[in-house]
Amino acid sequence: MAADASLNRGLLQSARLYTDDTESNIDVFDTLPGSVAAAWIGNAEKSGPNEDAAAIIPVDDRHLVLIVADGVGGMPAARRASCLALETISSALKNMDMNSRKLRSVIMDGMEAANRAVLDLGVGAATTIALAEIGPGYVRTYHVGDSVIWLCGQRGRTKLQTTPHSPVGFAMEAGLLDESEALNHSELNLIFNVLGSADMRIEIGSELPMAPHDTLLLASDGLVDNLMQDEIIEIIRKGPLDQAIQSLSQLAQHRMMNSAGSLPSKPDDFTTLLFRQTRAGAKGQGKAR
Repeated sequence: MAADASLNRGLLQSARLYTDDTESNIDVFDTLPGSVAAAWIGNAEKSGPNEDAAAIIPVDDRHLVLIVADGVGGMPAARRASCLALETISSALKNMDMNSRKLRSVIMDGMEAANRAVLDLGVGAATTIALAEIGPGYVRTYHVGDSVIWLCGQRGRTKLQTTPHSPVGFAMEAGLLDESEALNHSELNLIFNVLGSADMRIEIGSELPMAPHDTLLLASDGLVDNLMQDEIIEIIRKGPLDQAIQSLSQLAQHRMMNSAGSLPSKPDDFTTLLFRQTRAGAKGQGKAR
């Protein structure tokens, strides 16, 4: 089961990367743009390492980057791929010139550099990437693969939902499968767009307004393959983020270990980031956009 969330550690001013050998982490941080809760838990039913990775990267006083990566299981060096991708993107953001570069350009360059770095491993490794650029009153998404990004309002309305780059994801988007059918589909694990491919394609969202009480979620498929969307939204839409991340983690871990009837159950690595902006972070215009 998931460990208890640590106490809020105060203001996070430098990048926090979940790429080490720790079995699990559940953390809550303040950043200048807002609060972030993180859960990073390895699959208890497998002997190998956690192939997910995550990052919380403060860019400046008004901008924050969140990333979730899921190394493609069954392929060589899956964990190395997810960790290398995050380290490469984090390095690009750390070294950016805030006076002359737009954040969007640096993110794109960082993701392309990460793709080259994973390809250069030369072993066929690959990973997904779900990345959110957060600024004053807005969020912009970038994704490759089937890790998800959602934005919901306090009353539960879904304002943003990325489409997984997979046959099942596109079938759901087209209305050919409902959520229950998708979760039980034989091709649920297939994806056709990964970082670590010469044909990698980055899907970029438009700049979307984000209200102070909205909740942003980034997650690997360890979450969305075990909980229904309405369950997730109900947990995250209101209340403290530390309680939300605990509830998501505990319910997902319970589902993974207890298959029951029609409820989804798929043991996997589990990574989720939640974000809510502060009212101060929602105001004004930043320089990095």
